Amino acid sequence: MFLPHAAVRGHLRTVLADKARQGHAVDGLEEELRALPDSYDALHAFAGRLAELPLREDWPYREPSDLPGILAECDPGRPRGPWRPLDSRDVARRVEAAFLASACGCILGKPIESVTPTLTLHEIREALGPVGEWPLRDYLTSRAAHAFGRPPHPDWEGTVRENIRFVAPDDDLNYTILGMLVLERHGLDFTRRDLLRLWMTHLPPGFTWGPERATLAKAALASLPFGEREPGEDALEGWVSVLNPHDELCGAMIRADAYGYAAAGNPALAAELAWRDASLTHRRTGLYGAMFAAAAIAAAPVARDWQETFSTALMFVPRGSRFHRIVSDALEEVACASGWEDGYGRIHGKYAEYTHCRVYQEAGTLINTLRFAEDVGHGICLQVMQGGDTDSYGATAGSILGAYFGPGHLEERWLAPFHDEIRTRLAGFEERSLSGLAARLARLPDLTLAPEATP
Repeated sequence: MFLPHAAVRGHLRTVLADKARQGHAVDGLEEELRALPDSYDALHAFAGRLAELPLREDWPYREPSDLPGILAECDPGRPRGPWRPLDSRDVARRVEAAFLASACGCILGKPIESVTPTLTLHEIREALGPVGEWPLRDYLTSRAAHAFGRPPHPDWEGTVRENIRFVAPDDDLNYTILGMLVLERHGLDFTRRDLLRLWMTHLPPGFTWGPERATLAKAALASLPFGEREPGEDALEGWVSVLNPHDELCGAMIRADAYGYAAAGNPALAAELAWRDASLTHRRTGLYGAMFAAAAIAAAPVARDWQETFSTALMFVPRGSRFHRIVSDALEEVACASGWEDGYGRIHGKYAEYTHCRVYQEAGTLINTLRFAEDVGHGICLQVMQGGDTDSYGATAGSILGAYFGPGHLEERWLAPFHDEIRTRLAGFEERSLSGLAARLARLPDLTLAPEATP
């Protein structure tokens, strides 16, 4: 029932590397870890110490993880409630468009996610050019998926042009549906425990990664006889704080879409709902990415332009954080770009170190996509061509693009291969109609038609 000592050490090394990137004082700790005996007590005590490490004295950033602390560091001029008037029929149609575009963007990027952990625009162009699929204008063919000299994504087969018959299962879409379910069942007051119960019922651990899988493993152990059964808030805080590698990666950001849909026109509420979900598994930048994505999706239907969409979303990120510094710089660079490839070059030229799932560069590419997208289909192609986590950010880009452009801006050829069918890996979720699911998501804004102002 216990992880082998070597596995625990591996997790601790990853947490230690995370702590160094987050500005904590880690001098001498790697050597101390190597010297620890194969003792669960010793390793657990070390893990507890890592959770309490002080920041370095020269660390210049302010990065709280609690919601009051985050909001205290955010732009005081941010919208505090519903931002601009919305017609209920228009917003429902925009949410439908956003979800359908998210599914298309996800499947477009899925065959080449993980062909290399540092997938860049340049690598994609070099691979797709010789097979006649650069620039992207359609779903990838099998030939294109195999053009990288490495195996494509394990689930590539059902996501290439020749074989698509339905929306294939994907973790990004699973999380959008789970967000819908928690809002349908518990409304705007859902708790982290509500979300965890839903995960335990519906979400297979083998189709999760990083902190999500770690949280499910901890919850499963706690549910056994003589465990905690129903973890309290203190237990949940311990789960996310201790022995939780990769707590700043993109897992929470890709879970934010449903909250942006539900709070369309109210980015403050979208950011708060996304924080509540993200705080189950992530800290610092992991939270800010989720709040930023949800706020951008919520702002897109009422923003005056691409720039206002993202500058508004950035108002819900602590101004003293790494995320705010990098993404605000990306916003400025994209505003000066002469075209989408120039925009990518400006972002990648500065932030190439932030690779697959590291959030910062990928948040910049979302901005670049909306700036230069001519319509939704063109936009999801731009996003996937910029590399990184191609299916996850293809999905997020689709949500933002669909909410921004609205219905009528995604050609039917993108949806036709799915034959109105979607499949998931969620236990007990029986909806198979893509249009039916989109219509169900489009009812989420009914929860927030007259919302209270948020902090």
